[in-house]
Amino acid sequence: MIESPPSFVVREECEKAAWQNGFRRAFGGPPGWAGFASTTVPGAIHLAAGGPQGPWYLALDHSGVIEELALPPAALPGPGLSRHAFGSLGELYGVLSRVYQLSASLPDAPLRVFEQKVRSLPQTTEAERLVVQRIGQDIFRASLMEYWRGACPLTGITDPALLRASHIVPWRVCETDAQRLDVHNGLLLSALWDAAFDQGLVTFSDEGTPVFSPSLSEAARRELRWSAALYLTRRQRENLAWHRVHAFRSNAAATEQQIPTNSVN
Repeated sequence: MIESPPSFVVREECEKAAWQNGFRRAFGGPPGWAGFASTTVPGAIHLAAGGPQGPWYLALDHSGVIEELALPPAALPGPGLSRHAFGSLGELYGVLSRVYQLSASLPDAPLRVFEQKVRSLPQTTEAERLVVQRIGQDIFRASLMEYWRGACPLTGITDPALLRASHIVPWRVCETDAQRLDVHNGLLLSALWDAAFDQGLVTFSDEGTPVFSPSLSEAARRELRWSAALYLTRRQRENLAWHRVHAFRSNAAATEQQIPTNSVN
């Protein structure tokens, strides 16, 4: 099934596919497979082919990436924790770009970067703790930009200045740095959607569709345009369940308390 040893064309195409998608450190592998790693993201990949015309094979060893991609497995032996087949190089390239993006943020890459950057920083005063928090929020934003491919998934907006890293469970409420920096605890939203989400004026169902607060005006609803529902993982749905109770319903309850009732004499 796998060309072994691989022909010159297969070797060149595997090296090019890995290089162009961020995996630029080549190393050996089982017969027929070529291994590649990155100096900037964890995990490694292995590539192989049935011949110059394909099919093409990808082996993954990053459990977080495997879970997120949920690709159908290929029934063939080889390296890594899972192996997958593609009919064309175009299909392989499309998945490899996503593998790199996910490797930069799953499962705990942002946490490790944060811990390294703040290890020697004091956190005694409030000002010092705010500096550490800002570092964490910057890392979180960069990770969400990778995870969501630099675009608001609702509107498709890609202008960085108009995108916000929205915590689902807020930073101040999270119990650990791991929760604060988990990309499954965040959404990359355009500024207007972020403001509504942060204020509990909108939340999302398990299907990824917006749920608007009764206190949100019709004019605001019309301006909150969206073209596609969110694709949500299990962990994102769990965090949104918290948001629906503690942010969305709390907002609705506060609004009801502000509405005067007619007294009966």
